[in-house]
Amino acid sequence: MRFDGFSIVACGTLRRELGYLRESGFLNAERVLYTGAGLHAKPEELETQLVRQLGRARESSPAVIVVYGSKCYLDSNKPSTTIDSIIGEARACRVQAHGCIDMLCDAECRRDLSGDDNVLWVSPGWIDNWRRIWQEYLGWDAADANMNFPGYYRKAIFLDPQPLGVFDHWAAHSPEKILDFSDWTRLSVESRPVALDRLKSLLMQCRTEDHSARVR
Repeated sequence: MRFDGFSIVACGTLRRELGYLRESGFLNAERVLYTGAGLHAKPEELETQLVRQLGRARESSPAVIVVYGSKCYLDSNKPSTTIDSIIGEARACRVQAHGCIDMLCDAECRRDLSGDDNVLWVSPGWIDNWRRIWQEYLGWDAADANMNFPGYYRKAIFLDPQPLGVFDHWAAHSPEKILDFSDWTRLSVESRPVALDRLKSLLMQCRTEDHSARVR
């Protein structure tokens, strides 16, 4: 089977997508553990939770896949610390992406969808947690949002993982989830469907690398 003998440690921002892959039978891992969503904005807590979940994962399986990107950890007080140095001796394979948006849609995909760089990319997990990330963790108020978002971005693009259809569901049943975010950022939000093929490929790459390391 694909992920027998593996546990997954992931950012909670991708809980919905990984949950779908597990329910659909693709991600038959021994255990899937999450850190809190949006902890890139609170690096000390990210490090604490990641180390704890890696320890729990190692208790459940001999191999661990970490679903965090290379740019998900940045602490100006500890410039030499990286996401990979935190993973350290856990003997885990980290998916090769910059962050959760990159796990859903790589740079070429984003160019095809946007046509320019002045885009704030968001996913269901980002919309679920935007207040926690920007208001609670970063301490932004409406003035901060107005100074940063319209000045740097032309619009927001919502990557809607298929076949989940989150954007259409929210638009029909919970439009305030999108409208509140749009009002606060002063950006229009456009939906673009994306398959989960890239995320699946990144997970499989780690699985293959672990197998190759074992047989060498």
